Amino acid sequence: MRWNNIKWNIDVIGKTKVWFTISGIIILAGLIALFTMGLNWGLDFTGGTVVEFNMHKPVTIAMNNEITSILKSNGVKDSQVKAIGPNNTHVSITTPSLDDKTRTAVINAIESKYKLTVKDLVSSQNVSASIGKEMQFGTILASAVAALLMLIYIGFRFNFEMGAAAVLALIHDILIMISAYALLRIVVDTPFVAAILTVFGYSINDTIVIFDRIRDNIKLMRKASYKEIANVSVNETMTRSINTVMTVLLMLILMYFFGPSSIKDFALPLLIGITSGAYSSIFIASPLWVIFKDKEGKNSVGNKVGNRPQKA
Repeated sequence: MRWNNIKWNIDVIGKTKVWFTISGIIILAGLIALFTMGLNWGLDFTGGTVVEFNMHKPVTIAMNNEITSILKSNGVKDSQVKAIGPNNTHVSITTPSLDDKTRTAVINAIESKYKLTVKDLVSSQNVSASIGKEMQFGTILASAVAALLMLIYIGFRFNFEMGAAAVLALIHDILIMISAYALLRIVVDTPFVAAILTVFGYSINDTIVIFDRIRDNIKLMRKASYKEIANVSVNETMTRSINTVMTVLLMLILMYFFGPSSIKDFALPLLIGITSGAYSSIFIASPLWVIFKDKEGKNSVGNKVGNRPQKA
């Protein structure tokens, strides 16, 4: 049997409690880590010092460890050293804010170690924490506006229940991403922000495909319950959902394991977010829509749509 011809028959809606419990456990663990340890904010949010050298040769793990040792010998902790550039010939060093004396000592030590000149120092600057606050505000504002516009768009194109279910699924995806970052102590920096907004677009697109099928099946399955309609719609789009997410995940996995470090920082949150987005479209958004419609039916006695027969 060909993959595209597989007839899925998964009782997604019947196991709603299972899906909600899985997500709840991950989010609860993440929230506990968030409130006990906090997020590992990166330089973009906290401010600090960034120094970049042209090493004229690929930066190896041994060089990375040597530079880290130089930083520690000068009393600099919590630093990040990574290779950048087309051929990984540049090294970027990020640290908490350094005073002029310490920064000069670190630069001189690295130049002496690798026989570099002043011309090889590409940049050395302090990043203000105020930029981080602006980014935090911008991120929250962009996410809130995006969620509101999606609610309006889906509410207008489909109905309010689908819009609310889609927005709650998006909030679920953000909480999963934040939980992963809090639990794994991954640095939260600019790529994380870009990834969140990217996941917004991917997740909502996947959800709309399923909701579009639900809308068609509501017309075709006039005597079916909302649970049956959602189950049929999810299973009809299951192959498409798996094909789409596997194609994207394959590229992200390759980017993470074989791409330069600058791309890895963007690939990791996308890996988490895209996986969560595909999961929430099927196992969170659709069950939420059924819950909203069933609740509407109970509150609308005599309403023709709200009182669809509920088969076991």
